[in-house]
Amino acid sequence: MQYDLVVIGGGPAGLAAAIEAKENGIDKILLIERDRELGGILQQCIHNGFGLHIFKQQLTGPEYAERFINILKEKNIEYITNTMVLDITDKKEVYILNEKLGYKKINAKAVILAMGCRERTRGAISIPGFRPSGIFTAGTAQRFLNIEGYMVGKKVVILGSGDIGLIMARRLTLEGAKVIAVVEIMPYSTGLTRNIVQCLKDFNIPLLFEHTVIDIKGKSRVEGVVVAKVDENKNPIKGTEIYYECDTLLLSVGLIPENELSKKAGVIIDKRTSGPFVTESMETNIEGIFACGNVVHVHDLVDYVTLEAKRAGKAAAKYIKGTLRRDGVKIITINGKGIRYVVPQIININNSKEVTLFFRVDNIYKDCKLEVRLNEKVIKSIKKDKVTPGEMETINIDFSKLDIKQDDKLFVEVKE
Repeated sequence: MQYDLVVIGGGPAGLAAAIEAKENGIDKILLIERDRELGGILQQCIHNGFGLHIFKQQLTGPEYAERFINILKEKNIEYITNTMVLDITDKKEVYILNEKLGYKKINAKAVILAMGCRERTRGAISIPGFRPSGIFTAGTAQRFLNIEGYMVGKKVVILGSGDIGLIMARRLTLEGAKVIAVVEIMPYSTGLTRNIVQCLKDFNIPLLFEHTVIDIKGKSRVEGVVVAKVDENKNPIKGTEIYYECDTLLLSVGLIPENELSKKAGVIIDKRTSGPFVTESMETNIEGIFACGNVVHVHDLVDYVTLEAKRAGKAAAKYIKGTLRRDGVKIITINGKGIRYVVPQIININNSKEVTLFFRVDNIYKDCKLEVRLNEKVIKSIKKDKVTPGEMETINIDFSKLDIKQDDKLFVEVKE
């Protein structure tokens, strides 16, 4: 099997990337999705708030996905579902397993990685106690409730204040459950401010910062959890224990980009993002292999995923046509004081004179500036009343008027 472009992942990133490549003149495209339907995680996100940037409308997750699925079908872009990608090589050979097709090798001129991310589980955070039923990741509970139609519990404690956990606090409350508390080990929320307000404050659900679950009670079913305050090293403080009687514990303790396939292909992973190092064109260190969306870094808004995916799709089309530039000046982006990471990590200004930088801060900062420096020269400064780690920040940089030299460094930092 031979294709110009293979897109791995049929969620919002894969859909947008495939469509953009088609609109830029690539016809022989195959999109591969391991689930039974296209749309990815959006299909279980029945709340609204999607599409404010792209469509200037409030859409639900399935509505947002449907718009792109319809375009994909209108453009006759080939796709297969219920298909596992087992391996990718640096020669852009993709090995798949499908019930009808069997085991197949696909040769591609370019590959776009759009596998999304997965949730961290109980094993990743090592909570002691038995292994009773009633412990779910927030995303699993969301799928059970919104797609399968199963109520996961009646008295719930949520560990972690990520967006899925916050949204599930509201969803469970609306379905008649009692959400006793949301417990967060950090001194700040890792979710969007709007979700704190709409999902917790509007329903009088308490949010405990600098607390964590230290024990789970119950053998066959969760009977309760022990919560304790933590010190500056995240260790439980003796004497601060609180026992909450509950039948369900949801874990919303972070997302991890799904990069096992990327590593098999030899893609270099950035430890700060747990995703690939990418250029302004979303190309990885392997020529012709691109990445976009949550497989690169975890986004808070699907609109940003779409914008990034379009960039990858357009660049992959250029690569297939032989017009993606490799020569010329390249500069490196560096996360300075107060910044956790910056994407893209490398910028070739021959491919794009204007680049959007995506980044996250490492703490809550108030009355500050987000500053971009080219070596020692400040080229952009934006005042902010407040920035938080739970909300992605973006800055557009126009390089057309700047004197750029090879290996110049672009610093992004917080100025208090």
